[in-house]
Amino acid sequence: MKVLPAKLCQQARMSRDPRFDGLFFVGVLTTGIYCRPICPAVAPKEQNVQYFVSAAAAAHAGLRPCLRCRPESAPGSYAWLGTDTTLRRAVSLIEQHAIDGERALNIEALCERLGISSRWLRHLFAEKLGISPIKYANYCRLLLAKQLLHQTNLAITDIAFAAGFRSVRRFNEVFQQQLQLSPSTLRQKVDGSGAANQMTLMMSYRPPYDWQALLAFYRLRAVEGMEWFSQDDRVGYGRTLQIEHQGKRLHCAFFAYQQVEHFRLAVTITLGAEVNPRLLPQLMQTIRRILDLDADPAAIMQRLAPLQQSLPSLMLQPGTRIAGISSLFEAGIRAVLGQQVSVKQAIRLLNLLVNRCGSWCEIGGQQRLFFPTPAQVAVADITLPMPQSRQQTLSALANWCDEHPDQQAPEQWLSLKGIGPWTVAYAQMRGQSWPDVLLSSDLVIKKQLKPLQDVHQQTERDFAQWLREQVAPWGSYLTFMLWRNAN
Repeated sequence: MKVLPAKLCQQARMSRDPRFDGLFFVGVLTTGIYCRPICPAVAPKEQNVQYFVSAAAAAHAGLRPCLRCRPESAPGSYAWLGTDTTLRRAVSLIEQHAIDGERALNIEALCERLGISSRWLRHLFAEKLGISPIKYANYCRLLLAKQLLHQTNLAITDIAFAAGFRSVRRFNEVFQQQLQLSPSTLRQKVDGSGAANQMTLMMSYRPPYDWQALLAFYRLRAVEGMEWFSQDDRVGYGRTLQIEHQGKRLHCAFFAYQQVEHFRLAVTITLGAEVNPRLLPQLMQTIRRILDLDADPAAIMQRLAPLQQSLPSLMLQPGTRIAGISSLFEAGIRAVLGQQVSVKQAIRLLNLLVNRCGSWCEIGGQQRLFFPTPAQVAVADITLPMPQSRQQTLSALANWCDEHPDQQAPEQWLSLKGIGPWTVAYAQMRGQSWPDVLLSSDLVIKKQLKPLQDVHQQTERDFAQWLREQVAPWGSYLTFMLWRNAN
């Protein structure tokens, strides 16, 4: 486990630098609490602090979360995971409560999904975090419950089950053990004017966050009725979502707007009548991924900055985010429709498809459109103003995704006629939020990079390989920056 250098941590906490929020935590040994580096409390003396790579590591050392800065609200950071994609996926699944309760059986089920042994998973957690997967899962439950107690009007019983506790009694015990407080004591009065199925959560990010650029990207590619940009007199981004649960698709929606002065988005989540609060962890993780709230702009720009020195006309924009999509299937459909046509034409086709195959549902008192399921597209008579071969590709992709609902490896789509590396890479970048996808074969990207290729006097293939190595692991961010440059 590697934390940032102590001197850098000290400078960051003394200046309350929001760029470091979530990248490390400050344990105050004299009070027994741990804080975010932006905590508004009086900064403790350096000899009285210890730095931790994660909130879970601080808790494992016996420290309690600060009630002022609320560590559970810090943006996520996977820097301590290194480049191990298996561990990253394990942490993501655990944070979505893939482990239910404290049963070892759930570890085995998780490992089966990951394709590794439980022994290897325990080794990875011990090496990188210093605690077991079960303890990490328990701590995730505690932090989620604390956030919901602070920010929502959900009943304490609903919060206990939403956070993954199997009984209210166990919930109360863990709270008392970890925080020396009861949930009812921690409960904070929240404005109760909202609907019972609606809540607004504060989701922090590390600045800069170019919210306006993200909104512009979404606006240009929006599906009317499924995505919207104002709500309750606020400008932001909203869309409908469907969650897979026990073979059913459950309906929900969110709307986010920026609170610049607090380095966060206020996200109003609306649950459909059939959605159980227990699905909140999965929904919250999906929203954070879509809006790319856990990115580390400083690390990204440090890696990409040398490109600007090589080519001054290349405008790199700090705060660029990956504009995520709700599912891999939706990203694949968008990619297929975008093959060899303009963005404007692709979105016209997308709107036609979603209106013909999708479904309307009332949520939050509004009729909203939901992206079609693979099954809905597979059985539809797709007649769109596009080549017949591309319509057949849409049907083939829908059938494949319908037959493999749990498969999250889009490279297997390459066996389908009409799907190539560009389509798969696009789906990985937007549907799975992979950070290192440089779409060097994209025509717009090629045009933007041609001057740099000429400087290096390399073949197209050699240049693409060289550039991928230069910008790894942040190729996706360069892709979005280059698209923005073109506009």
